[in-house]
Amino acid sequence: MDNRIEIPIGQSDYKKTDLFNTIKKSLSANRLLHPLGVSLFAISIVLGYSLPHYGYLPGIAGIIVVAAIPLLYSIIAYPQFGIILVMVTAYLLMWVIKFGIGFPIGTLMDGLQVFMLIGLLLKIKYNKPTGIYKNPVTYLITAWILYNILQVANPSLSSRLSWVYTIRSVAMVMLMYFVFLYHIRTIQFLKLIIKAWLLLSLFAAIYALWQEYIGFLPFEQAGLDNPDVRSLLLIDGHWRKFSVFADPVAFSYNMVASSLLCIGLMTGKISKAKKYMLGIMAFLFTYVMLFSGTRGSYVLLPAALALLAILKMNKTIFMATIAGVLIFLFLIFVPTSNYTLYRFQTAFRPSNDASFNVRKANQKRIQPYILSHPLGGGLGSTGAWGQRFAPGSYLAHFPPDSGYVRVAVELGWIGLFLFCTLMFTVLKTAVNNYYRIKDPELKSISLAMLLIVFALNIGNYPQEAFVQFPTSVFLYLVIAIINVVMRLDIEKQKLMQP
Repeated sequence: MDNRIEIPIGQSDYKKTDLFNTIKKSLSANRLLHPLGVSLFAISIVLGYSLPHYGYLPGIAGIIVVAAIPLLYSIIAYPQFGIILVMVTAYLLMWVIKFGIGFPIGTLMDGLQVFMLIGLLLKIKYNKPTGIYKNPVTYLITAWILYNILQVANPSLSSRLSWVYTIRSVAMVMLMYFVFLYHIRTIQFLKLIIKAWLLLSLFAAIYALWQEYIGFLPFEQAGLDNPDVRSLLLIDGHWRKFSVFADPVAFSYNMVASSLLCIGLMTGKISKAKKYMLGIMAFLFTYVMLFSGTRGSYVLLPAALALLAILKMNKTIFMATIAGVLIFLFLIFVPTSNYTLYRFQTAFRPSNDASFNVRKANQKRIQPYILSHPLGGGLGSTGAWGQRFAPGSYLAHFPPDSGYVRVAVELGWIGLFLFCTLMFTVLKTAVNNYYRIKDPELKSISLAMLLIVFALNIGNYPQEAFVQFPTSVFLYLVIAIINVVMRLDIEKQKLMQP
């Protein structure tokens, strides 16, 4: 039987809208009338049309564009998903870039953060926060963002373009603090964030073991053939490892942060099996950190453990601290021909290190400029952007080699004072919250965040600890969690009241 529908020639009541209504009814009947279903339907149309006419490249580009629709919808409608996606993207961004993909992945990260902020604004419009942002840390972060924005009018700024490129990363990343603070509302989601962090760190550590004992992959080796890169990463015939990060510094600092996360969590009331697991991971993260050859990171763990001993002040922690000090003293002074151990020893004897003395001389040389420029030379005046947009300026070729020095040079002693005030307030808030929190689980998370932000602030002196992915994102996640755990503890204590 022929089921075809014949339309008489000249029939005027058949319109194009009938086709769209038929498609709409079909999608609705098959439960496909939602972003995912519509996107899948659109992808099939794009593929069916583009492949025969234009080849596979435009087809793939069309798929990416169409596939972005449900992704962006999910980011705005389900911000918890967006936060995990931001974490994963920030952690693996530099690794993916090294693949050599001809796609602006950094811009993709910016777009992801923009949509997170749009989602936050929509949530605030319909569900206004009640006191979430009323704390000293939030006020200072807001002041710091505004100060960076006002730098566009700095009379000492050599190029406005350097400000444009730098403010994008500075302000965008700091605004994520407001996203984290608003959307982390339950202990369950906070635990999910921590688990995701540990899984990402575990992947990075295993990848570093691969680099150390098996070797670099072809795309990594291609990047190491650059003479400038070779001069920085090949020392005494041994390659400094960087895992999935941009460079050994970012790798080592993130491994220290992950170790401290495990150590902080171990102080909570958890099962012995979980404590053993966290202890193994802390040891692994510390061990692979040594592969980086970054001496600035070697002092962070003992410094943070010293703070832990002061905060806890019990017999067990005190004895463990004494044992740790003895082990460190042995490692520092034992004679060795091992490259990794020798680099570790020089971190505690910086006066014998030529690079440390060069940095010290550079900082001494720039001090008169800092004192005479209270607003600094302008955001982005040093480093890559300064060399690109103002190559003839005084600061373009100055190597800050320190996060604090960069702030002082680019934003002046006023900016340095504001930045240090912000970090002091974060640490003060973290200490106060740690002693005020009653729930053991939240208390251990609070301690972990305190240790991490303390260590990173120390590490920001010998290196630029806050500017690279994923640290730039994770730092403000940590700062947000410092306030979140206090809020969650207050809510939990209220629920427990009769």
